[in-house]
Amino acid sequence: MSHWECYGHEESRRLSEVLKLKKSHPLVGHLEAERRIMLGCLNKEQMLMNVVPFIMGRLPDPLKSPERIQKRLKLFYGQLSAKRLGKAFDKETHDVPWDARNVIKRRAESLHECDVRTSVLAHLRDEQRRRLELYRDGLKVVPIPSEHRADEIAAALHEAYPWMELATTTIWHALRRSVVRGDPGVRLPPILLDGGPGVGKSRYGRHLSSLIGLPSMVVEASTENASFGLVGTQRGWGTAAPGRLVNHLMQSGIANSLVVVDEIEKAGAPRSTKGISYSLSESLLPLFEPLTSGRWTCPFYEIPFDMSWVVWILTSNNASLLPEPLLSRCPPISVPAPSTAQLKQFARWCGRERSLSDASIDAVCEAIHRVASRQNVDLRRVARMLDRAETLEGRPPLH
Repeated sequence: MSHWECYGHEESRRLSEVLKLKKSHPLVGHLEAERRIMLGCLNKEQMLMNVVPFIMGRLPDPLKSPERIQKRLKLFYGQLSAKRLGKAFDKETHDVPWDARNVIKRRAESLHECDVRTSVLAHLRDEQRRRLELYRDGLKVVPIPSEHRADEIAAALHEAYPWMELATTTIWHALRRSVVRGDPGVRLPPILLDGGPGVGKSRYGRHLSSLIGLPSMVVEASTENASFGLVGTQRGWGTAAPGRLVNHLMQSGIANSLVVVDEIEKAGAPRSTKGISYSLSESLLPLFEPLTSGRWTCPFYEIPFDMSWVVWILTSNNASLLPEPLLSRCPPISVPAPSTAQLKQFARWCGRERSLSDASIDAVCEAIHRVASRQNVDLRRVARMLDRAETLEGRPPLH
């Protein structure tokens, strides 16, 4: 049976489509294309995404698996036997004796083990090695197709969050630079949003990820104040495991995923009994530095990964509490409290997103105006007003 026939007619047709796309978009690797077929991920837009390296190092050669080596050795044995006997070699009918099959099997396993020992995965268990080999071709990166699209994203951010003009301008310029440089995907510098509570910093980061089309992950520094949860734990500990960052990238398949680290100034600095620091802010430093993030070593897998594509949005209520090394890599961007007019603009935008009626949106804006005349109103209170309006609109009529 040929390589194509083993997939069946439908799978062969789908693989042919993938290979056509791969030919027009050569950065998509064959193994990655084949893996996406098996997962049923044949969306044309996804296939047109570029792929960047993820595991930085040599992986075991898939052509040197025990099964493939055995197949080649059996074929060579058949050709050699036919030549010695002076017969024509028939690929379909040739047979290998039992004792020769055992020798070939042992030799194939030995060659495979030699290949594995010279790879970066040599020290890992079989199940860990198999998991990482799925990402041999790398991860996809979400691109910005044009400077016009960068302008649209910035305009949408400014419409929803007009009081964050400085942050939006910074992101807008970074998006345009990424397009002009010809980056295969969106690449943004780490951004630190500093402002009081309830001004929408975390919501802003999540909205940015939805506009670009990036998967996102939120890290609550107030509860996950050690580095274990984000970057992982070294093997040898009873609780050893890869961190949320590596797991998120592998599960999403997107190298430039967006990570929001909320209230970073509340991350503590836990230390072991030997005085080793496991501070979350310190563990982020090599991930923010371009020279080190490109070959960041995972504490659990103990192999280098390319983390330079990750988009980082940090938030803080008081940036003066952060260590200087972190501030030098992420200069804080001040976020002022929104004015009453800006809160009304946000309420109208959010109301349209929720498909609220004009009457409900007007009622929420009127409530904002009345409450703001007596006390401070933040985005959390506005969100509760919108929730209440949405509940009332969906309530069945009373008879």
